[in-house]
Amino acid sequence: MDIRKIVAEIDAKIASLQQARAVLVDLDESNEGLKPRRGRPKGSTNSAKATTAAKPAKRKRSLSPEGRKRIAEAMKRRWAERRNEAPKAAKKVAVKKEAVKKEAPVKK
Repeated sequence: MDIRKIVAEIDAKIASLQQARAVLVDLDESNEGLKPRRGRPKGSTNSAKATTAAKPAKRKRSLSPEGRKRIAEAMKRRWAERRNEAPKAAKKVAVKKEAVKKEAPVKK
């Protein structure tokens, strides 16, 4: 085949594809008016934004070093109490399991 003939066929195919694209775009644009769009219309403003914009921004709260130290000490006490309660609870469970095991192997 001649190169010029191949290029001419490619150009013809491109032209037909562009026409098909134009038709599809026109169909899509004509259907936009038929279907109602979902959500808030473009360009509308939110009335809640306007009222919140007038309020001054809240300052970020921060802990003083003394307050941070008090909280840390309270948490350490809390975890120490939990650590002390855990072995007691484990001992109670172990005692109950032993009592059940001793009663179970009764044979006649």
